[in-house]
Amino acid sequence: MKILITGGAGFIGSAVVRRAIADGHDVVNLDALTYSANLENVAGVARDPRYAFEQADVCDAARIAEIFARHRPDAVMHLAAESHNDRAIEGPLDFVRANVMGTAILLEAARAHWNGLPDARKAAFRFHHVSTDEVFGALGEDGDFTEQTPYDPNSPYSASKAGADHLVRAWGRTYGLPVVLTNCSNNYGPYQFPEKLIPTVITRALEGKTIPVYGDGRQVRDWLHVDDHAEALLLVLGKGRLGETYCIGGDASKRNLEVVQLLCAHLDKYAPANTSHAEKISFVTDRPGHDFRYSIDAAKLERELGWRPRMPLEAGLEDTVRWYVENSDWVQRIRERGFHSERLGLVQA
Repeated sequence: MKILITGGAGFIGSAVVRRAIADGHDVVNLDALTYSANLENVAGVARDPRYAFEQADVCDAARIAEIFARHRPDAVMHLAAESHNDRAIEGPLDFVRANVMGTAILLEAARAHWNGLPDARKAAFRFHHVSTDEVFGALGEDGDFTEQTPYDPNSPYSASKAGADHLVRAWGRTYGLPVVLTNCSNNYGPYQFPEKLIPTVITRALEGKTIPVYGDGRQVRDWLHVDDHAEALLLVLGKGRLGETYCIGGDASKRNLEVVQLLCAHLDKYAPANTSHAEKISFVTDRPGHDFRYSIDAAKLERELGWRPRMPLEAGLEDTVRWYVENSDWVQRIRERGFHSERLGLVQA
């Protein structure tokens, strides 16, 4: 199968690219190479004859159509998106452009391509849209998100992803485009750009900086290792029922402060300092619209496709800390591009 993967130089997208190549697929990696993209993430497969790279913006309709015409993929996995909540607070229209308009343009290109395929290839074609659990809003102290949870996004980022989800379903129902959707919980693991919680904690600790925790740190997230996620995404692409949504979770809920404390314990082991890294924890002003709790019930995915996450959270966190310690040069090259873990998203409500 030849898969067109958008956002394949990003954190999750690159994990999917690496896994798809390992599974024997041909891959076309389409990425605009914006600030958080990094071709180093796919360097291990870049020389594989089954791999091709195309630098393109999903909002460039002519360029996207040309890529479809030249590569003629059997499937699309759409991961290209602006994804950082703090940046969405400061620049919401960038998120609407990339996540809503970009998805619509990609859908139209995929539809034109699909309509021109021979019958057998047309029947086998799939458009897999990869989304987030944040479209469902926030949970209280109990309960889980499922595929039936109503949409209730609370931030510009989650609203833009919700809009993209609705567009994908509309193209499926209106035009018959064979679509499948997934909504995942918080990802973590190697190669994550150091603006999200876990790599921020690790990289700032390694540089001797304070470790910021928003609010009181009581927010709860379900954590999913990126390699488990990549496996689930490719399984849904190949075997998921058309028109269906599948929630993908790590079955590993923790309060943010607990995650930070676990990371500090692993940092004490792999990068010991004069004092415990936990002494660097600093509680900072919470961001506007910060959802309290996310938790996913992935029972449908397990029931229909037999998938369960493999990586326990504490082992995954230890592996992630070790990776960042051993790959400080990867982080340094990001710093040289101008990113220094600065705080974003402090616009007043």
